[in-house]
Amino acid sequence: MDYKLPKRIENSNKGTYGKVLNIAGSDYMPGAAYLSSVSALKVGCGYCFLASTERVIDAVAAQTSNLVFLPRKEVLLHLSGSDVVEIGCGLSQNREAVELFQTVINNLPQNLPLIIDADGLNILSKMPEFFTSKKLLNVMFTPHPKEAARLLDCALDEVLNDTGKAAEKISKIYNAVTVLKTHKTVVIAPDGRKYLNTTGNNSMAKAGSGDVLTGMIAGLAAQGMDLFEASALGVYLHGLCGDIAAENLTAYSVMAQDLINFIPEAIKKSDLIK
Repeated sequence: MDYKLPKRIENSNKGTYGKVLNIAGSDYMPGAAYLSSVSALKVGCGYCFLASTERVIDAVAAQTSNLVFLPRKEVLLHLSGSDVVEIGCGLSQNREAVELFQTVINNLPQNLPLIIDADGLNILSKMPEFFTSKKLLNVMFTPHPKEAARLLDCALDEVLNDTGKAAEKISKIYNAVTVLKTHKTVVIAPDGRKYLNTTGNNSMAKAGSGDVLTGMIAGLAAQGMDLFEASALGVYLHGLCGDIAAENLTAYSVMAQDLINFIPEAIKKSDLIK
């Protein structure tokens, strides 16, 4: 891994390490909101604001006191003050979610880093011209193969037969860093930079693992890393968490929360600190 974790500064405060605005969760998917928020803090960002429904906020607040909670109607008040925005984890695709997605895209500052995952990608795939017409300059997608096929409007086999080519197409069409998640995740930037991940294992094939990855990348980007470097480093560290978790818990028993729990050990075990 060529990239290093952002340097910690002795004379610093929570504002030094960035603010993530995470627009995530829906009434029956509060776990995605929790996982994608806490993982951002665990890799070092200073703040994570979770914008969600009242039901999700109540559920997540019962599990952690480390987040700042926002009702969805206050999202626009916090866009410009954030260092990175992530949207989509457990968001659902109902009318309210679609309207929220459109509102965020319509009002996002052109250069503000934006990470889109899960339902955010599914919503986007139904209105690609709406998204591309905004000409946003600092975007990252984290699709799994089915989501990639929807973004490309192609068969799943076409993606699986050449994940690198599929990721490159998505990157060019949408002008976005693309993290195509498979057993060997590939990261491709619109400027041609590429990274093929070498960590991770089948223990990570569990619901919520992708939410953890999205949060980790957002947390790194909030600390000043560009989206490609944050993605490559996040993917590597996420997979290393999975390797450590499988070693300790067996490949059968690893859950998404375990990946978060092993982030500190992965950081210490890796050579990622400047």
